[in-house]
Amino acid sequence: MTFLGIPVIVIAIFALAALGVGGVLYALFFNRLEQEEKAGKRLAAVKSASTDAGKRSAAAERLSDSQKRRKQVSESLEDLEQRNKDREKHITKPPLKMQIKQAGLTLDMRTFYMLSAGSGVVFALLGFIAGIGMLAVPALFFAGAFGVPRWVVSFLRKRRMKQFLDEFPNAIDVIVRAIKSGLPLNDGIRLIANEAKEPVRTEFRRIVEAQQLGVPTPEACLRMYNHMPIPEANFFAIVIQIQQQAGGNLSEALGNLSKVLRARKQMKNKVAAMSMEAKASAAIIGALPPIVTLLVYLTSPEYIMLLFTTDTGLFIIGVSLVWMSIGIFVMRQMINFDV
Repeated sequence: MTFLGIPVIVIAIFALAALGVGGVLYALFFNRLEQEEKAGKRLAAVKSASTDAGKRSAAAERLSDSQKRRKQVSESLEDLEQRNKDREKHITKPPLKMQIKQAGLTLDMRTFYMLSAGSGVVFALLGFIAGIGMLAVPALFFAGAFGVPRWVVSFLRKRRMKQFLDEFPNAIDVIVRAIKSGLPLNDGIRLIANEAKEPVRTEFRRIVEAQQLGVPTPEACLRMYNHMPIPEANFFAIVIQIQQQAGGNLSEALGNLSKVLRARKQMKNKVAAMSMEAKASAAIIGALPPIVTLLVYLTSPEYIMLLFTTDTGLFIIGVSLVWMSIGIFVMRQMINFDV
């Protein structure tokens, strides 16, 4: 029996021979193929483990850096808080010399005391000429020498702080724009020291002068709180201090600070508007006694002069002034809100 002229037995023999050779070759190379497959799997597992280890190492490094930065910021805040507590002892109730500087006056203490004595003499002479009695003249001298000058210094000090708060957010915005345009922080501070309105210009000029003497910028900014004891100046110094120690986006931090300062100002204005009615009532109540006294003097001078020419009248005036002062102080505390 043949197939295409070839005996079938011959074809079967060749098929069996090919199958045998294939089986032998498979038996020889099977172990090698299996070993290569296992090696490939092990290599892939090693690469995967290496990649996972790298990812875990990178994540651990990022976590460690984050923890270090948080710890550094926390230590910086604790250090600033401790330094602020030490400074608050001298700034919340500063001595008279510091108050004069904070008011923007260039008087030395000798000149101030001479002006205070002159003010006391003027008040005493006016009282003596008005004929209010010899017992009231020393009181007028005391008020003119110790009360009025310090009240003037306090008034100028508060007015200067208010002017600083009105201009300070604009100055911070200028510094933010300068930093975003590529200028360093020191150039932005010098720009404010040369171009801003008073008293912001004077305070930033002190920072520039301190930098020229070798004082670091954060320390120079912290010193501004000594001459301008308001929380806003302290906020600015803290932002600069933390940025210098821990890094970060300074323009974004100062921009957020500017928004906070404007929000605080709006809140203060809102509180002032809401308490204006109570302040007006307190002012009217406090002004009634002197107004009534003046009207009685204009209509019946002999009747009202008994208060100023007799010891009993002077005693009544003194007690009345004390009670009026207590009432005004209580009303002021009731309508005075800190923001």
